[in-house]
Amino acid sequence: MLRSSKAGATQVQPTAPVPAQTIRFTTPVVETPGIFLLTGWLWRIIRALVLLPFQFPVSVAAVAVSVGAYLGFGWLGLAVLWTVLDLGLLVWWRRWPHSFKAHVALRVLATWRRFWIYRRHWQPVLVVSGLAESYLERQYLPQIRGVTCSAWADRVRVKLVAGTSPSEFENRVAELAHGFGAPSCRVEVRGPRDLILEFPRRDTLADPIDALSVPDDPQDVDLSGLPVGIGQDGEPWKLRLHGTHVLTVGVTGAGKGSVLWSAIRAMVPAIGKGTAEVWAIDPKRMELSYGRALFARYADAADEAVSLLEEAVSAMQERAERYAGRQRTHVPSVRDPFVVVVLDEVAFLTAYHPDRDIRRRAENAIATLTSQGRSVGFCVLAALQDPRKEVLNLRNLFPDKIALRLDEASQVDMVLGDGARDCGANAHLIDPDLPGVAFVKLEGSPVPVRVRAAFVTDTDIDHMAAEPAAAGVGD
Repeated sequence: MLRSSKAGATQVQPTAPVPAQTIRFTTPVVETPGIFLLTGWLWRIIRALVLLPFQFPVSVAAVAVSVGAYLGFGWLGLAVLWTVLDLGLLVWWRRWPHSFKAHVALRVLATWRRFWIYRRHWQPVLVVSGLAESYLERQYLPQIRGVTCSAWADRVRVKLVAGTSPSEFENRVAELAHGFGAPSCRVEVRGPRDLILEFPRRDTLADPIDALSVPDDPQDVDLSGLPVGIGQDGEPWKLRLHGTHVLTVGVTGAGKGSVLWSAIRAMVPAIGKGTAEVWAIDPKRMELSYGRALFARYADAADEAVSLLEEAVSAMQERAERYAGRQRTHVPSVRDPFVVVVLDEVAFLTAYHPDRDIRRRAENAIATLTSQGRSVGFCVLAALQDPRKEVLNLRNLFPDKIALRLDEASQVDMVLGDGARDCGANAHLIDPDLPGVAFVKLEGSPVPVRVRAAFVTDTDIDHMAAEPAAAGVGD
């Protein structure tokens, strides 16, 4: 610091600070000897050749037999061998198409898609989606352990990198689906560091489903597995009512009526015989009123609806008192029929009705039925639009839940439970042009399943109501 005096004044002149010294550390670069690189490549080639017969036994055997035929009989022997093989495959395909598809076609498709779709795009898709891990400047990727194909989807078995969790894949199902060109992606955990990525090749639920046929014999009605639609795998979707309660949630036009009417339709033979009864509550007077002849009890006004619920509670308690100490499970019979309380727009009674006493009585009755009715043959099949707790705080009393098209992503976990959306249950993304498509969370099953309910027309309901009405079911 310099000091100067002028006219008796002292001025302080600041000086520029000394620039800080920059110290650079350089990491020494050590070149890997070529012998080590060559040894690594040789080890990979030998390992691949040793594992090849175990990974692709049919392909390796076909190549070995072909080489043996060529060496032993020349080109003529090879041509005869492949001609006989082609004829055998043709006969197999024409005579036993399902067996040929399972053992040949789908395996060939799985091999093709393993290398052309997944192996080829595996690294870029996982790196861009943030699923690649780095340590000491090395990149670690989950490994593909195998690919299998079903009639509608690819199942990619993956070995995780040590230290990662399946939740990282569950949080990126959208990125994986778009990265591999699939409509969706579902994650299934098989064990430690072992999971399955399921990629549908096409949407098997894009076409509407006509009302399913009604069994002729009441003995064929299985109340623990009523066929109400089709699952994404093409198998029948069977809804369990006996021994549980079901909550169906979806916005207007999502297809709640398809679920309700498909379940009622599957019970028609048992209704006609008297071993099953439907007690219906329809506050809108539009959805269930068309089939009143099918119902043993029916109510639409709020006070009548609450009275019906309280009658169901009384009947349930009377039956429980008779069963006490004598019977632990319910067997449907004419004396003690299986009773399904179908409750459409349950929020009208539990949240929207202006009379507080009506809301309180309805909530108490529903809570009693859902907490005590399973073992004595009473089931509540309820439909709802808004799944928030302030609308219906009894969601946890419904073991089985169905999520149709929803308004918000947060509502998926409200209906199906925490983590359902991470497993691929994107009910908020269901196309509005696909009514009846839903995700189902069954009691004891951690993975939601995509399904579609059959559409029951007014004409179907007329035919359903004909025989039960003649038998006096609705009297």
